[in-house]
Amino acid sequence: MAPAPITAGLITLLASAGFLAGLVDAIAGGGGLVSLPALLAAGLPPPLALGTNKGQAVFGAVTSAVSFWRRGEVDRDRATPGFAAGFAGAWLGARGLLAVPLAPLRAIVIALLIAAAAVVLARRNVTPRPRALGPAARRAATLGIPLVLGAYDGFFGPGTGTMLVIAFATVFGDRLTRASGNAKVVNLASNLAAVLLFARRGVVMWSIALPMAAGNALGAATGAHLAVKNGDRLVRGVVLLVVASVVIKLALDLRG
Repeated sequence: MAPAPITAGLITLLASAGFLAGLVDAIAGGGGLVSLPALLAAGLPPPLALGTNKGQAVFGAVTSAVSFWRRGEVDRDRATPGFAAGFAGAWLGARGLLAVPLAPLRAIVIALLIAAAAVVLARRNVTPRPRALGPAARRAATLGIPLVLGAYDGFFGPGTGTMLVIAFATVFGDRLTRASGNAKVVNLASNLAAVLLFARRGVVMWSIALPMAAGNALGAATGAHLAVKNGDRLVRGVVLLVVASVVIKLALDLRG
């Protein structure tokens, strides 16, 4: 399916989707489950939609990682190996994405959208579980978690931040703010790796990614300052509606 013509109206709609994604991410997480479906709904083929989504997400990833670092909410001993492993994993994941033919990729995207939505929507308050890891186990987890989830982020993306927070809180016993800070470091690495490869392969539409990034930043700033009653419940409803609509659209495209 060819992408829709790039008009001022389409860019405005996608920038608005970027704003909503930033708002959703700030309130409850899972903003990628709004931005990526918006790009798919605009008619972009999955590789181009995934590449462009990374193009708009990388700017927010830089801002978030720097913010947590300045606040001292990053484990600096784990930051460098976590960044390197996340970068390597995402590079491999992005290369894997570009190697998958379009027809099966549509079906894979449907399955991953459903799975990522389930993780984000079913998320409950994660309880940190401090545990004494031996040096070897700690090194393995420090590299293994970012490598595996970085590969997922490079291949697909939505839900990665939630999965990283859960992993760091349950494996290392990080406080949730600390787990979020450590997750942002890996997210930055995986976004950088993916966007570098996607841009090199010409699957990032910067004419769309940059306006979406601006909308995302504004949405994130708005969400961070909003005290919305039942905001988390509202966001989950929005995510569920958006994902369900796009899954149905992609399924109909497959039949066609």
